[in-house]
Amino acid sequence: MEIEELIKKITEEVCRKLETEMNNRGAGSAGSGLASMIDHTLLRANATDEQIRKLCQEAREHRFMSVCVNSSYVPLCYEQLKGSGVKVCTVIGFPLGAATTRTKVAETKEAIENGATEVDMVINIGALKSGKLDYVRNDIESVVIAAKGRALVKVIIETCLLTDEEKVKACVISKMAGADFVKTSTGFSTGGATVEDVRLMRQTVGPAMGVKAAGGVKDYESAMAMINAGANRLGTSSGVAIVNKEMGLPMDSAGGCINCGKCAQNCPTGNVQIIKSSY
Repeated sequence: MEIEELIKKITEEVCRKLETEMNNRGAGSAGSGLASMIDHTLLRANATDEQIRKLCQEAREHRFMSVCVNSSYVPLCYEQLKGSGVKVCTVIGFPLGAATTRTKVAETKEAIENGATEVDMVINIGALKSGKLDYVRNDIESVVIAAKGRALVKVIIETCLLTDEEKVKACVISKMAGADFVKTSTGFSTGGATVEDVRLMRQTVGPAMGVKAAGGVKDYESAMAMINAGANRLGTSSGVAIVNKEMGLPMDSAGGCINCGKCAQNCPTGNVQIIKSSY
């Protein structure tokens, strides 16, 4: 009951503030730091070893913050990314969040043993909507304890399934449980990140906690919109296109060379063959 009263008070305060003030928070203008805010993501069920290796290669080349993969691929990514500075991130209780807490803890421990240094866990959405706030807090806190000192914990609240009040509750509980980030979405439900949700989450958790926008961040414009709303991490499978746009490197739809002449026959992506013999 004490936690419910606290969360109710914070929820009312946050919603009141959002009604009366514009959120002018920006995480910085476009620049060389954008790549370092991207979790280069491949979570499809049909992802192959070859595709995961390519994901890691792209992350190395562009110096993304991490690759985000399903837990069975953590060992492969760890080997591929040794010495690169790129982190290995994995997902826990993904994508529904309805696994038991013991299962999430075991999954977290195994992922860390295999080389993960960031874990993105899905909350028990049904428990939150049922008002079982102590359960939700314990669920998150148990993963945080399992990861303590070894991996960052990002909490996926799946905003598309929550009311604004529930989003605030999820963020407050995540902060109380000691998580490092709150994250909008799995990308596997009915919707992804929105500017409004990112702004609400940032307003709720304050400046010290991370906010990750994921799901539907597919181009430079949407990436910058999320950052300007308060996100300081982006989960996307379109990281290469986003940073290429930031650098002013036009690429065709297949990611091939279009002879723009900006790379002096040495394409910065490292992924395409230079077609033109001279510039």
